[in-house]
Amino acid sequence: MEFKELKIAHYILKSLNENGYKIPTPIQEQSIPVILEGHDLLACAQTGTGKTAAFAIPTIQMIAENPKDKRIRALIITPTRELAIQVHENFCKYSKYTSLSCAVVFGGVPQQPQREALRSGVDILTATPGRLSDLMIQGFVDLENVEILILDEADRMLDMGFVDAVKTIINTTPNEKQSLLFSATMPKDIVALAETLLHSPKKIEVTPTVTTVEKIQQFVYFVDKKNKKNLLLHLLKDEKLDTVLLFVRAKYEANRLERILNEENISAQAIHGDKTQVERQLALSNLKQKKIRVLVATDIAARGIDIDMLSYVINYDLPNISETYVHRIGRTGRAGLDGIAISFCHFDDKQYLADIEKLINQNIEVVDTHPFPLLNNFPAVITAELQRIKEQELKMERAAEKTALKKSGVKPPDFKSKYQQKLERKLNDAQKSTADN
Repeated sequence: MEFKELKIAHYILKSLNENGYKIPTPIQEQSIPVILEGHDLLACAQTGTGKTAAFAIPTIQMIAENPKDKRIRALIITPTRELAIQVHENFCKYSKYTSLSCAVVFGGVPQQPQREALRSGVDILTATPGRLSDLMIQGFVDLENVEILILDEADRMLDMGFVDAVKTIINTTPNEKQSLLFSATMPKDIVALAETLLHSPKKIEVTPTVTTVEKIQQFVYFVDKKNKKNLLLHLLKDEKLDTVLLFVRAKYEANRLERILNEENISAQAIHGDKTQVERQLALSNLKQKKIRVLVATDIAARGIDIDMLSYVINYDLPNISETYVHRIGRTGRAGLDGIAISFCHFDDKQYLADIEKLINQNIEVVDTHPFPLLNNFPAVITAELQRIKEQELKMERAAEKTALKKSGVKPPDFKSKYQQKLERKLNDAQKSTADN
């Protein structure tokens, strides 16, 4: 099926063609007709499935075909600033050949430019809950004319503590409106919210989470913790890795890797919760324009990132939540393009890897031809040494028992502590040897 078969207006088809979009994704194919028919919708869809276009295309068409004075007729609420900007950019892209006015409001930046955009008149507004609530209290936002309300990544909004703000916003919109709720998961809180917001909704659940990663080539490198930096620098010697999204768990690690990469003349910038919105957007823009090669990101800061032609995602730190892995690598391999996901795994992370492979129902290909392999016999060293200690302890205990029979009241010597210390020294030496290679 092609987009033109979904009864999409010619002016939207023109913008889709210009951006190379001809075949809809499953969520788009199922959602667009339902929304165009005016139904409320409850959709379970993951990041990277094309859900933004699934609600943006029909929303633009319905509003454009019934022109009115400039006022907020469609409201899209998203959990993060990055996602709000991404959604807004898509609305602008698809509405290129209409007279509709689109705006976006989010925190972390001065309000004045956003206030001026609202004063100029807006048909479609994308917003984060916090900034939208502030502007409503100040009297800059009027939602009395909202005809279409969209909650994007609703589960994420609830996780971030926006439930009260979202409910307040919903209550200021008209009762008679079309409501669309998109969520990656359907916990009880989302189901409860859907029941209060949606009226006789159509329900759509597209392909499960794991199928979004099937077209992405996935590789895992077993490496000692101390050598992850060296392995990263080794991989980045390959100039094919020209646009890389590098995931870490902690903010301090993002800053550290940004510094290390730049010292090695590999252009990089970091984004995380301590960065301002201006800094985040600049870093993202620099990656899109290939002014930098590597964007180092924590999971929260990377939420909503959408980069065309991103071919490489590297998990410097494996996530401890399997679903997070799917979200991370879903940043690449979009719109039918090829993508490559590389993960570093050290000894302590092997259980995380097992959980990920169980979730995606496939074994990730191991790359063992690299200069910094994990010491493969390390677990064997531990097992053999422990066994030797147990045998030695047994011998000593027997000897002590014989001595005790001859010398009543003599306590057998404590050899266990001595041999544990010896084991610890050997294991530390093995780790140091691996790191130095």
